[in-house]
Amino acid sequence: MNKFYKYIVCAAVAVLLSMGLNSCVKDLDVEPIDPALQSDVTPEQLFNKCYANLAVQGNGGSDGDCDIDGIDGGFSVLYRMLWNANELTTDEAMCKWGDPGIEPLNKNGYDASNPFLEGLYYRLYTGIAFCNQYLTAFGDYNKTMTAEIRFLRAFQFYILMDCFGNVPFTPEVSGGKADQISRADLFNFVEEELLEIEPLMSEPKAKKSSDEGYGRADKAACWMVLARIYLNSQVYTGTAQWTKAAEYAKKVIDSDYKILERSKGNETWSAYQMLFMGDNGETDAAYEAILPILYDGLRTTSWGGSLFLMASTYDANMHGNPNDPIATNGVSGQNWEGNRARPQLVNKFFNGIEAPVGEAYAVAKAAGDDRALFNTVDRIIDIIDNNTFQNGFAVGKFNNFKTDGSAGHHATHPDADIFLIRKAEAYLTYAEALTRAQGSGAAPAEAVTAINVIRSRAGANVKASYNLNDILDEWSREFYFEGRRRIDLIRFGKFGGTTDYKWQWKGGDFNGRDFPEFRNIFPIPYKDITANEKLKQNPGY
Repeated sequence: MNKFYKYIVCAAVAVLLSMGLNSCVKDLDVEPIDPALQSDVTPEQLFNKCYANLAVQGNGGSDGDCDIDGIDGGFSVLYRMLWNANELTTDEAMCKWGDPGIEPLNKNGYDASNPFLEGLYYRLYTGIAFCNQYLTAFGDYNKTMTAEIRFLRAFQFYILMDCFGNVPFTPEVSGGKADQISRADLFNFVEEELLEIEPLMSEPKAKKSSDEGYGRADKAACWMVLARIYLNSQVYTGTAQWTKAAEYAKKVIDSDYKILERSKGNETWSAYQMLFMGDNGETDAAYEAILPILYDGLRTTSWGGSLFLMASTYDANMHGNPNDPIATNGVSGQNWEGNRARPQLVNKFFNGIEAPVGEAYAVAKAAGDDRALFNTVDRIIDIIDNNTFQNGFAVGKFNNFKTDGSAGHHATHPDADIFLIRKAEAYLTYAEALTRAQGSGAAPAEAVTAINVIRSRAGANVKASYNLNDILDEWSREFYFEGRRRIDLIRFGKFGGTTDYKWQWKGGDFNGRDFPEFRNIFPIPYKDITANEKLKQNPGY
């Protein structure tokens, strides 16, 4: 398997010994795990480390082995923190765990000391520091590798821009305290970086894990992030850029990457399920993955990646494999009973009609939509008591089973990759951007066609017309529990502020209530505000 960063060399992190980290990172006590490690590092080692920051907490699999001092390893993994920020705050997910910081996310009451938001912020700046070090030490080594590292840095700045707004700007290795950049100016930086590196990136080519370059960003990844920022440009800068969003989404649609068609499924697993299974890097599902985060049960393990998605959404009574009524989610003993669906997500598929009782695969079949993967056995749809996992339907979307029935590489840790960017996003981006550009609220013919590609893959009824509200619902149906819902709700004006949309426990009320619009942007962590007098806290916090 060509999962290129699954052999991360420990010496890579030791480069931090010689780094002049910017203050927003330095004040977090980011240090190498073993100060005795040599500081020599090769371009390939540090290149791999920059990618690995998307997947793992440090150079090993233990919670104590973390690039960031003072943060539990699995807790600090980038995807897990991003997921919590963008899902628990919305109409899709709610977590029953009592960890400090969870309930404020569930009920939109987070502040500048929230440990999950701190973890996301710190992880992003750690990743940017690795990228800066690579560019300083090895920027002339290989043009394509340098373009990829600039992409990773721009991608992490994009997340900071989206989540935290006006943030410390650290585009190079420096020992001084970082200046703060406005959200609009950071948008310009990210845009300029992506446009400048795009010609230097590899050609867009669909790949499986056995193919060269699987897991590495290419031009399609660059186009898709450009499409993301243009789709949200009105939020970030006050100026809409719908035409550009459609333009770059269409580049991805026309690229070599492929939507896994429904006919590619089999009698046991639908094409949609295959995107989230233990062999998703080895089947044709991989051809949809524009930027996968790579995992392997033996060689790349984390408590905050695909295992988090599987374990946090299951209890021991759930059965995700119709061919094995004893099995739960394909990983042994990892049933954490945490995240489950809010009723508003379920109703995107059932429109208020009572969902049938059954395992997730049976409920999806009854819904007439392969994406409706909800376990309803011995559960109620409402989350009346958040301490009870059976309050709220469980989500059976993620598992470590393999389509050929073979076992995973490890009993506890999954082989399933996370498709951080997948081609389906391009179709919905294209449809929404065209619809908004037209201005009537009704989707034009090209947008209808794009939406129907996604619905057809799921076996859902295709329609002759859609409006913007339909498109927002389709974003949820296709991408629920994939770590992006908050972004879509903000763009549609349905998150913070006075809105026409409520969900259960929104704003801390069972029936839902509005919360202040300033919460559309998260606070800069208190620790960084106090450490750097150049920084000004986001309004409202």
